[in-house]
Amino acid sequence: MTVQLLNDLNHLWGQDIVTSPTGDLGVVSATTRSQQRVIRRLLTNPLDANGPPDYPLHPTYGAGLARYVGQAVDAGKLRALIRGQMLLEDSVARNPEPQITVSRPDPSTISVYIRYTLAGTGAPVTLSFNVNA
Repeated sequence: MTVQLLNDLNHLWGQDIVTSPTGDLGVVSATTRSQQRVIRRLLTNPLDANGPPDYPLHPTYGAGLARYVGQAVDAGKLRALIRGQMLLEDSVARNPEPQITVSRPDPSTISVYIRYTLAGTGAPVTLSFNVNA
């Protein structure tokens, strides 16, 4: 099986696009590409009862984790939401399933820790981030 290595612009959520050392647009692939795509999917707001979508032409894209900050939501529900969204990404292996830990250190923060396998390569990936109000 041949693994096709795709590139994306190097763009972390909430930051500017990163440039290369020569001033060109920076690109990422493999693990970094996957991590950026997972974060983007989990933080993008879909169309739901809590508001309009961030991407009007793709109203079902995203988990909208920020909409759950400050709400009394069961951690199991958030884990299921995260797992379901992650499995929609082509870079996330379906087997083994992603291991997801969600905690609420305070009412204004959701802390997420994810371990998953990069599809095509089998490389382990770790992703950890906080969502704040």
